[in-house]
Amino acid sequence: MVNESGIKIKSTREAFGKALVEFGRENPNIVAIDDDLSCSTQTKLFAKEFPERFFNAGIAEQDAMGVAAGLSTCGKIPFVATFSVFAAGRAWDQIRNGICYPNFNVKIVGTHGGITVGEDGATHQALEDVALMRTIPNMTVLVPSDEVEVRAAVKFAIEHNGPVYIRISRTSLPTLFNPENYHLEYGRAQLLNTGWNITLVSNGETLIEAFKCAELLKNKGITADIINYPFVKPFDKDILLKSAVKTKKVMVIENHSVIGGLGSAVCECLSENMPTWVKRIGTNEVFGQSGQSSELMSKYGLVAEEFVSEALKLIEIK
Repeated sequence: MVNESGIKIKSTREAFGKALVEFGRENPNIVAIDDDLSCSTQTKLFAKEFPERFFNAGIAEQDAMGVAAGLSTCGKIPFVATFSVFAAGRAWDQIRNGICYPNFNVKIVGTHGGITVGEDGATHQALEDVALMRTIPNMTVLVPSDEVEVRAAVKFAIEHNGPVYIRISRTSLPTLFNPENYHLEYGRAQLLNTGWNITLVSNGETLIEAFKCAELLKNKGITADIINYPFVKPFDKDILLKSAVKTKKVMVIENHSVIGGLGSAVCECLSENMPTWVKRIGTNEVFGQSGQSSELMSKYGLVAEEFVSEALKLIEIK
């Protein structure tokens, strides 16, 4: 698929479904549980190849988490897939008490994360899911940015013993990473661009916008570090502190509420270790609304042009 700018884009949901099938062929203990959304989450691909290892819980996310918890005690590696808002929201109690408290080996994949779920609107837009998941002990939280990183996240989740939450967007995204040499290291962020004037921190579908922002700033003589945080939890402090010491200004960009997500993790780290000027860009304590994904990103200020304006204001602070 090619977008209006001629850039090749690929579905991260489909990347998840294909990865699950790929690794399912290698490991017979992998099972999938869905909540009547297999066409949307793309677990339908796994169901087609491994019907005996696929379970549809129906519109019952809490039950799905309980089933997954039970299967994990029998040596299985269950992947529960549903919309992010239903996984992190409706089933939060079951995830906290039934999965994370006993530290069961359950993998939760929340698709349709953020503002960009299209016409489904506010009730289906998970703007708080990362915050909800990262507060729970024993939970690892990932927000991959393209198809390559999604596959790596699924592979990591299989190899990691313990609860994992992976947030995936509805929209198709440009491929940013080379599958031949991409490496996902547990709890580590990645410095993708080097500059001197500002640090741009992002992940998920806003990472491409961070790159666009850096290019626009470059035209103004401003250079930026770009740090990708596929792992929101555990949080990589070292790479952030090293960059902040150099640039003195940090801007966080995420398709999530500015409360509790990546921006909060950055502020927690810097306030305790090296107080630094920070600007958080995300949704500002509001619910979303229906609309085309691109229109919503623009309305809520999650586009490169808006980032440039905020970056310039931040850099001017003495």
